[in-house]
Amino acid sequence: MTTNPELSPKKDYYAPMHTAEHILNQTMVRVFGCARSKTNHIEKDKSKCDYFLPVAPTEEQMREVEALVNDVVASQLPVTAEELPRDVAEKSVDLSSLPEQVSTVRLVRVGGYDVCPCIGKHVQNTREIGRFKLFSWDYQNGRLRVRFKLEK
Repeated sequence: MTTNPELSPKKDYYAPMHTAEHILNQTMVRVFGCARSKTNHIEKDKSKCDYFLPVAPTEEQMREVEALVNDVVASQLPVTAEELPRDVAEKSVDLSSLPEQVSTVRLVRVGGYDVCPCIGKHVQNTREIGRFKLFSWDYQNGRLRVRFKLEK
């Protein structure tokens, strides 16, 4: 385990980048109707997420995703977390990726824009994220890999 708190294991992702990933996931779901990323690598300086789409997105669509994420960030939404019994949480979110023995679920909400189970660190308000920038993406065999960073 690293001693630098900004570069830490999965559950302790860098809070601004990790929260931006939540917003990106929800934006991809809304724009493309795909599932949230299950394969990602989140770091302070740059991150990546994989999505599965039937066709490659256009440059215009990807710039729309970037703009939508930045609109949510600029909305200064509160980011909150609450712990709920599994049977209550599963009424509002998909918990199929969690082990059956998990009885309490921590739901993280980004205003009214996104909610998902998560154990990681997050900012308290989207204004703490900075500017979201897609710097590259590639599409191969149904997988879209998106690379992004945050700028102040």
